[in-house]
Amino acid sequence: MPVIRTYIVEDNLVILGNLRDALEELTDVEVVGTAADEEAAVNRMRQDTRGIDLMIIDVFLASGSGLGVLRSAQQLNVQARRVMLTNYATPEIRRRCAELGANRVFDKSNEIEHLIDYCGRISDGTATVPGALG
Repeated sequence: MPVIRTYIVEDNLVILGNLRDALEELTDVEVVGTAADEEAAVNRMRQDTRGIDLMIIDVFLASGSGLGVLRSAQQLNVQARRVMLTNYATPEIRRRCAELGANRVFDKSNEIEHLIDYCGRISDGTATVPGALG
């Protein structure tokens, strides 16, 4: 199965470390970069995203927001799948993320296994194409 080159935008170092460890151990994910704030994530997208298959983004960051990252990814026509992983997966946040081009939204507190499953489906080709919410 192909490796999923993943960029994570998360400001909490404990969550970032646990997420990286879980994804790399349980899926075909290779974390190729991280950012703790919107500016760093957007700067990375402006440089080059050809080596990134998946972006996992938190809503609330050290500065800026994950919604701003999604907006910039949309404006920059980033081809990587975009997933929002947040403790605030309310219906309004889910709707707003979809409007900004997120492929999926997962709740950190009770949907990590769904994120792991989604990564497996990306790797085996059964996940929906980027830009679709399925």
